[in-house]
Amino acid sequence: MNTHARYFNLFGRMVSIVHQQGRWQAYDFGAEGKRRPADFQIPDFVEADELLQYLDDLFHEDATPRHPAVVEMPPPAP
Repeated sequence: MNTHARYFNLFGRMVSIVHQQGRWQAYDFGAEGKRRPADFQIPDFVEADELLQYLDDLFHEDATPRHPAVVEMPPPAP
């Protein structure tokens, strides 16, 4: 079981994604560092190396000149 969180900037929206017990769980990451379940689902068949492309396909309509793509981010500082 992989519980390592990955962090993405979805066209200006910060999320973390965790793979637990065979399922993906996405969380919105608030400015104060708290997280809450995100309002989207990632199908179980999406592989870890496909996450960035899947998220870009899902949210491409949110692209702006300032945020033209989904970007994987380093973990936030503790």
